[in-house]
Amino acid sequence: MYLVSRLRLVFLFTFISTFTFAQEKAHESKELPKAQVFESKQTVTIDGKVINLQAKAGTLELKDENNKPIALFGFTAYFKENGGKNRPIVFAYNGGPGSSSYWLHMGIMGPKRIVVDDPNYNQGAPYQLVNNEFSILDVADVVMMDPVGTGLSVPIGDATGKDFWGVDQDIRSVSLFIMQFLKAHDRLNSPKYILGESYGTFRNAGVMNYLLNKGYALNGVIMVSAVFDLRSLFFAPNEDLSYIVYLPTMAATAWYHNKIERKQSDLDAFVEEVRGFTENHYTPALFKGNRISDTEKNQVAASLESYTGVSADIWKRADLKITAGEFFQELLRDEKNTVGRLDSRYKGINIDPMSMDSFTDPQSDAISPAYTMGFLDYFHGALGVSKDLLYATSAYSKEGFKWDWKHQGNNFWGADAAVTTVPDMTEALSKDPNVKILIMNGYYDLATVFYGVEHSISHIDLPKSATDRIIMEYYEAGHMMYTHLPSAKKFREDLKTFIEDTLRK
Repeated sequence: MYLVSRLRLVFLFTFISTFTFAQEKAHESKELPKAQVFESKQTVTIDGKVINLQAKAGTLELKDENNKPIALFGFTAYFKENGGKNRPIVFAYNGGPGSSSYWLHMGIMGPKRIVVDDPNYNQGAPYQLVNNEFSILDVADVVMMDPVGTGLSVPIGDATGKDFWGVDQDIRSVSLFIMQFLKAHDRLNSPKYILGESYGTFRNAGVMNYLLNKGYALNGVIMVSAVFDLRSLFFAPNEDLSYIVYLPTMAATAWYHNKIERKQSDLDAFVEEVRGFTENHYTPALFKGNRISDTEKNQVAASLESYTGVSADIWKRADLKITAGEFFQELLRDEKNTVGRLDSRYKGINIDPMSMDSFTDPQSDAISPAYTMGFLDYFHGALGVSKDLLYATSAYSKEGFKWDWKHQGNNFWGADAAVTTVPDMTEALSKDPNVKILIMNGYYDLATVFYGVEHSISHIDLPKSATDRIIMEYYEAGHMMYTHLPSAKKFREDLKTFIEDTLRK
């Protein structure tokens, strides 16, 4: 009996040991996918000078704070040959959240740009890819970043999409990439910049503060078509802010489409006049709510008609509050057209003239095929990225994609949701007395309106010496102002000047 018991114990020990060993081997054999980088030589001609570039496109293995791999993070980097370690470096990305960076890449930042028939619809392929004379690759290296879920970026190991898809998760992963990329490429002591477009500016405010708290002081932050306070984007029936900040852009749009009876020749002067009306008449009228007198309501409605081209009767019917979607439809309703959200210079067919909301965005319809096909052809062609790799232009179709809007930076005043990242930007400005911010605004951007940005900046509770480090520039174009060639030229000039002025002497 003793012998039988001994044999049973030996068998049990052997079984458990074998099972454990097998499990460990299985775990060990599950190798993580490897980062891949494809290198090529590129050139760009700027101001008549040819600049030779080393291009790297692929992925970097991103690790967490405990050095554990969590993602393959996609990027395309352009380094000037023999540029040196102290050359400025710009990290750039689009927004969404959930968009890859190919818009900025092929629109203004890379060595090549897509030709579009701005502000008209493009014809079909072949699309034209030309030298980008508006790039800033003559003064800085550029790294185009694709947040996880976009481009070639995917979670690995134990990480999943939810570890990256959220305000704070996104700020963390983007910041980790920047830090690790700088180390991997021996660029820790380079002048550093981040450039974000749209939601990328909301991200920027968090990233600049995150990096600073880790000891990575930025020389400058560039905000393209910015939004910092999400309340400005939502037309709540019992709130006034969004209606107020959208009005100057609605007026600029009406000015462009010749819906203003007393049209001034100078857009800047007209916008300034509308700012004055908004602050001195429109805002006080809305604040009164249903206490406003009929006389005042009629007077304000008449002024709104003169500035926006939408009839006073409609303004009165709407209690002086028209949403962006309603404006898209109303302005050119008599032409059976709708105007663009991303760029209100664009107009398209209104397939339902009775609808109060548009079904599509004309600019997106006009330029998306050219940008998408042109970029993918360039990415897998000139940059040499394997065609076996799938480049995701957005994360919206990824399984489980849902954005977590909680933001730690808003906890101090009792909000759990990410209402604003202005406090993050304010903290960074207060801690670093040298960092400067360049904000680039499109007059015809009805997605993230310039007056909303002005409202956010004017409510930063810091000494004037701090807010004076925020530089505002304006363009006669929309959300992606670089589709408009005169604006693309100004974009380059403004960005080049900003980088040169912010280099620490």
